[in-house]
Amino acid sequence: MSSKFLFLSKIVFFVLFLFTSKHSGAQEAVEINDQVDQHIFSFKQIEMLHDPENKLSFDQIRNSTYDHKFEASKRSTPQTLKLNSPYWFRIKIKHNSKAEKYFLLEFFDQTLDHITAYIPQKDGTYKTRAFGDRFNFDNRKLQHKNFEFYLSNQTDEVQTYYFKIQSSQIGDAIIVLRSVDWFISYALDEYFYFGIFYGMILVFSFYNLIMFIAMRQKQYLYYVLYNLSVGFFEMSTDGIAYQYLWPNLPIWNQTAYAFALYAVSIFALLFTRELLFVKSKAPKLNRLILIVIAIRTIWFLYCLAFNQNLFNYKFIDAIPLSVAFFTGIYIYKQGYLPARFFVLGYSFLFAGFLLKFLIMLGFASLNFGAISYYSLSFCFILEMVFLSFAIGDKVSILKKKKDKVQRQMIRQMALNAKLKDSLNEELESQVQERTREVFHKSLIIEAKNSELQEANDLLKQQAEEISRMNTLLEQDNQELQTNVEKVTRDRVMSADVDFEEFSKIYPDKESCNLFLSELKWKNGYTCRKCKNDHYYNGHIAYSRRCSKCSYEESVTTYTIFHNTRIPIVKAFYMIFLIFSSKGKISSHKLAEILGIRQSTCWTYGSRIKQVMEERKSLLKKANKNGWSLLVLD
Repeated sequence: MSSKFLFLSKIVFFVLFLFTSKHSGAQEAVEINDQVDQHIFSFKQIEMLHDPENKLSFDQIRNSTYDHKFEASKRSTPQTLKLNSPYWFRIKIKHNSKAEKYFLLEFFDQTLDHITAYIPQKDGTYKTRAFGDRFNFDNRKLQHKNFEFYLSNQTDEVQTYYFKIQSSQIGDAIIVLRSVDWFISYALDEYFYFGIFYGMILVFSFYNLIMFIAMRQKQYLYYVLYNLSVGFFEMSTDGIAYQYLWPNLPIWNQTAYAFALYAVSIFALLFTRELLFVKSKAPKLNRLILIVIAIRTIWFLYCLAFNQNLFNYKFIDAIPLSVAFFTGIYIYKQGYLPARFFVLGYSFLFAGFLLKFLIMLGFASLNFGAISYYSLSFCFILEMVFLSFAIGDKVSILKKKKDKVQRQMIRQMALNAKLKDSLNEELESQVQERTREVFHKSLIIEAKNSELQEANDLLKQQAEEISRMNTLLEQDNQELQTNVEKVTRDRVMSADVDFEEFSKIYPDKESCNLFLSELKWKNGYTCRKCKNDHYYNGHIAYSRRCSKCSYEESVTTYTIFHNTRIPIVKAFYMIFLIFSSKGKISSHKLAEILGIRQSTCWTYGSRIKQVMEERKSLLKKANKNGWSLLVLD
């Protein structure tokens, strides 16, 4: 039994040995020597482990249980794809105590929020260092935009370095081994080129600001704001803004780039509208640009207020830039020459965006160092240059048109002067001839004027007599009209008239409402809610709104017409017919006269007859207009 157990133990030990030896050989160690100034860790040289629940401690990570769970990077540059979720990385470095140079490790992505470095010591323990863009910039030992720490190269052993990284953005775990000499040279060159890049942005912006002040054309202002937005975005992503603008406000690192990208998109579209005269040359594209500006603004405000993690979808800004690019192509095809430089500039910008997007999707062959990393910045510079050419081309074309118009104006003015001289000579001769004619005719006119004066006096007397007669006739007509209306109203109120004749007194809804308004408030207005006696005109015609409590009372409220579906003119006539017939007219007769369903006439007629019965004593004393007593509740 013991021999079998010993045999099985040997097999298990052998299998474990093969497995551990295979795993330990999977990760490549990077050797330090004076001939290598820098080395970027990639593929099998860097291994990673995702800790989605953030429960693993460093002691657990070091344990052999988790040793086989680390996987070699499948990309040249591994990424933290899960936002705010911790990732563990480890690298192996073969130290060289004989090396004369000093070395450091550098993290190239400045947007990583929190990096905890576990640095092995000579005695086998680990020292912890924390850094990232959530810490104040002044906490860094090296005042550089990237994250660095020095290596202790006092042994010849292979040591394992662990890093725990968390970030609210998709971050690149670009870990670089550099000699201090190389780092100093590279940092100086990098800051020098940054100075050139941002200096160009400031120069372009200042020049166009001067042009805006001089010419008052909005295209220059939008171009200045666009350039400054591009510069602000680049500074936010490469760490320059953090170092120089808000070193003690790390919270800005989480959203500054989003503000910059929003400004880039908006001012790019506004600049496109002004530069290419989109409003007049392509009205549909102008509406599309305004819609995209509105949607981009709503998206920005939503992300800012509810979910700032959505800011990580940076390539959504390719949509407004695509609209601007397409607009430039369309306007250029229409024959507007300045659009050629606009299209060329945006072509470089789109090439930079496409390269960045393909690298992000995992096309490692396109990631060939600093050129690809700073490709978007290079494209921005080219775009600025060509957009400046587009503005200059537009100004040149406008100047040529202005000169052409001025030459045409000068020629036209010379021609006008000649025509003026010839016309003046002709007019002078005509004036002299006319003067002679007028002199002879003036004598005749004076004689005629005396005759006309006499005729005018006579006409004046006749006009006064006619005016007096017209005044008398107007009074008679007014009196006659009043009598006709009175007779008609008396006939309506005292005789059996048809609906057509009745409609002459109340022809429409407005006349009925006017009658109800005068009837309801003939004794003055009093609010039924607060008893206030002051009012304003309401929102509905002839309604009244209390000046104190704002209660609005319509003209049909508290009348027999409230909530009735019968046209108010026919309802008036129904009340008149029922009142005139003393309630004896049938619902069938009412339906025949009014053209309304018999059931409706019966329902509404019953209501009127009920009111007549209730006010029987009051109606006996009423005159021929007593039907109006049935109106008010």
